[in-house]
Amino acid sequence: MINEIFLLAFSVIIFIFGACLGVFLRQNKRIWTFVKSLFVATYTKLDDTRKSKWGKEFEVVAIPSKIDHKIQKAFFYKTRSQLPQPLIVSLHTWCGFYSQKDELANLCLHRDINYIHPNFRGANFSKDACCSELALSDIDESITYAINNAHVDSSRIIVIGGSGGGYATLSTFMKSKHTIWKFSAWASITDLIAWHHESKVLSNNYHNNIMACTESKQGILNETNAKLRSPIYWSTPIDKFSNSHLFIYAGIYDGIQGSVPITQSINFYNKILLDLGVTEPSKYVSELEKLQLLEYRKPLGEYGKIADRNIFLIKEFKLIKLIVFEGGHELLSEFALNEVLSK
Repeated sequence: MINEIFLLAFSVIIFIFGACLGVFLRQNKRIWTFVKSLFVATYTKLDDTRKSKWGKEFEVVAIPSKIDHKIQKAFFYKTRSQLPQPLIVSLHTWCGFYSQKDELANLCLHRDINYIHPNFRGANFSKDACCSELALSDIDESITYAINNAHVDSSRIIVIGGSGGGYATLSTFMKSKHTIWKFSAWASITDLIAWHHESKVLSNNYHNNIMACTESKQGILNETNAKLRSPIYWSTPIDKFSNSHLFIYAGIYDGIQGSVPITQSINFYNKILLDLGVTEPSKYVSELEKLQLLEYRKPLGEYGKIADRNIFLIKEFKLIKLIVFEGGHELLSEFALNEVLSK
C-alpha cells in the first residue's frame, strides 16, 4: 500500500514538473524555438546530424582547397575492381558534416562502386559554407580527388543530396567545372530569401543560420548575399543539358511535416525550363497545379510509384525531371541509387 502511494505521488510530481516545464518553454520563445530546432535538426530523416560508425573500408582523406589552402576532410571508398566504376558524390545536409550518417555509403560499399562524402565547409552556419564559392570549389576538388585516386568511370559521375545536400546538389549542377552524368536532388532549398521567411513562420532555427551565412546585420536579411547563395537566381548552364540528367524530388508533406516547402523545388524546375526557352505550357508546373498540391496534397493524375510511394505529380523536359511523391522531408536512398545507376 505504501509503495502504491509513493508511486502515485511520484507520478503526480513528474506530471506537474513536466507541465510547468512546458509552460516555461512556451512562454520563453527563444528557448522554445531553440529546443524545437534541435529536435527537428537532429531527428528528421534527412537532418540526422549524428556521427555514423564508418566501416574500416572507408578512409578519411584530407583534400586541400585550391582557393584558400584549407584542408577539407571526406570519407572515401574506392572500388576494389580493376575496371572503372561509377563515382557517387554524396552531399551532407544543411546542419551536417562529412562524418554525418549516410545510408548511401553502405549501399555503395555493397555494390563496390566509388563513393566520396566531402565536408565542403561543414554545416551552413557561416559565410564560408552555404554554397559559397569556397564550398562549391571544395565539392569539385573532392570529385577531382576521387578521379585521381580510384578507378572512376568519368562518364558516370553522380551527385546526390537531400535537404541542404539537395541545395548543394542543385548548386553543383549550376556551377561545377566537371562533366557530371546525373544529379539527384531531394527536398532541396533553392531560394534563401523565401526559405528565410518560411523558416521564421515554422519557428525553426534555419532562418538564423541564413542570417549568419549571408552576413546579415541588425536583424535584416542581406538579400544581395542571399541571392548569391541561391541557385534559383543564377544563370542556368544550358549546355549541360546535352549530357547531364537532373532529377528533382519533393515529398508532398514537406513544409508542413518538414522544413522545406515543395515550392522550393517546383519553382526551381520552372526556372530551368524558362531559361531553356521552353514554350509548351504543359511542361511547366502551372499555378493551378501548384495550388492544388499545396491545398489538397492529393495526386494530380495516375503516375505510378517510386519505391512504395505514390507519385503526386511528374513533369519533365528532355533530361530534367521533377517528381512530387508521397512523403516528407526525406531522401529514398536505395531508390535514388538504383535510378541514377540505371542506363
